[in-house]
Amino acid sequence: MKRHGTSVSGTGRGRSPGGHRPACAVLAALLVAAVGSGCASGAGGEDEHRERPVVGFPGAEAGTNPGAGRPGGPGQRAPQAREPGEAHENAKLAPAVRATLAKKWGLEKTPLIAPPPPLVKPRITTREGFEVEGGDDSLPPVFTTVPTKDRVVFLTIDDGSDKDPELLQMMDELDIPYSAFLSDYEVNDNYGYFGEAQRLGVALDNHTLTHPYLPGLSYAEQKREICHQQDIIEKQFGKRPVLFRPPYGNYNGDTLRIARSCGIKAVPLWNAEAFPDHMEWREEDEDLHPGDIILTHFRGRGEWGGSMADLVRAVMKTVTDRGYAVARLEDYV
Repeated sequence: MKRHGTSVSGTGRGRSPGGHRPACAVLAALLVAAVGSGCASGAGGEDEHRERPVVGFPGAEAGTNPGAGRPGGPGQRAPQAREPGEAHENAKLAPAVRATLAKKWGLEKTPLIAPPPPLVKPRITTREGFEVEGGDDSLPPVFTTVPTKDRVVFLTIDDGSDKDPELLQMMDELDIPYSAFLSDYEVNDNYGYFGEAQRLGVALDNHTLTHPYLPGLSYAEQKREICHQQDIIEKQFGKRPVLFRPPYGNYNGDTLRIARSCGIKAVPLWNAEAFPDHMEWREEDEDLHPGDIILTHFRGRGEWGGSMADLVRAVMKTVTDRGYAVARLEDYV
């Protein structure tokens, strides 16, 4: 990944367990004078705590760029929303309500609403240049962009060190989907936080036990890192992940074969990385593309000088300014 990028501009709290709280309930006091019945339907418009190896594809050397190679192709539309949670509840709200929510959370523009997910998920293959020696189509594909013509991107958040309740409330009220790739050593002090995130519709995926550089480990060590994390997530959250992201984006043939053996179906990497004050890009054009996966991390002010809310505001400025909506990765993969 290129290590330079363009700048983007850059607060709320958690809720008690229960059903998904409608955003109109949150805004009742704000909207009673302005829009009356706010729930009416309306048309709506790596890891910095250690030295990072070269990231993003096998055998990478510093300064290299793997290139594009993004396939394309639309799917048919599903008629309604998806699980878990009630994603796109915000789409049911009047534009004035969604605008008020965006203003409440400090967004310059109201986030665009993603289209319904494809009825048939696109066929995903390993991106050119990301293959492993001796690999074949039976291995989980490694990719940075989902093949779609929809103007959607996918937000993924790694590790799990910062457990900000404000993030849960913000993403729930704004109805911005994201996928969490968890490393157990970062989350095992508070599984409940991620259980609440899951209840609110966040998919919990595998990012290994201890975030090691996997190609430097033996087969047995890699298996423990990947498969034992599968077991822990299944035990703690009731669902075995099918998506896996190797730390730093580095892997080898053993990594993919082990991942396949313990239930992994796909290995999403990323095409852009978000920070509270800038984006870093994989592609030379330093832009978003339909289906791009955005990486960021659960970090707080102590690690990178901004809160998770600041991060979301920065990401959404980039995404919305460039005419994209955030969709749920698991609806396409």
